[in-house]
Amino acid sequence: MDSGTRDRMAIRRKAVWGSGSRVLAAVFMASAVSSCGDLTTQGTASSYLIITALEAASGAEPNQFDGTLRSDVETVVDDVPSVFNDLGRVRFVLAMKDPGSPTSPTAPTPANFITVNRYSVRFVRADGRNAPGVDVPYAFDGAFTLTVRDSETSGVFELVRHLAKLEAPLLALSRNGVIISTIAEITFFGRDQTGRDVSVTGKMLVDFGNFADPD
Repeated sequence: MDSGTRDRMAIRRKAVWGSGSRVLAAVFMASAVSSCGDLTTQGTASSYLIITALEAASGAEPNQFDGTLRSDVETVVDDVPSVFNDLGRVRFVLAMKDPGSPTSPTAPTPANFITVNRYSVRFVRADGRNAPGVDVPYAFDGAFTLTVRDSETSGVFELVRHLAKLEAPLLALSRNGVIISTIAEITFFGRDQTGRDVSVTGKMLVDFGNFADPD
């Protein structure tokens, strides 16, 4: 084999290796972009919220919280049909994505504290019939102010509004005896003390109907 042939073969091998390197680099870059996208959708704050408990209480018995809600669409009080809103109660703890203070890396600093400032509620049904105002109550947003620090923090919010019991589909339940079983999806939104957004979602069972009134 003469020197010219050896040189041409070396050039071809070098060209093939260069092409493979570009392919591998492109795959690596695509993987890195995908990973960054996943992290971005989880929020940019160094701390995040964990829901440790989500409970609710019927408006007819507002101090009786439980893990599920039987939402009474009509409650008779002193022989007068009445409508009450139903309450929810949530318990949060704060956790860290990144180290906190230099002396206690797993503990949050005041900058990591999260202030929850609003929430949204959406009702869905397991059978897929989810038309608002027809199959389930309308979704809504509510104001809520609670700062989660370095210990468990709880707050109460409106889970089922008075208005929902006075419009379709709940209004008819006081007469027809039907029970509508739903899952309430509650998302809480807030920011840490540096202004970075945080959100967390919890779910619970909510049954709507004209249930027996408490004694």
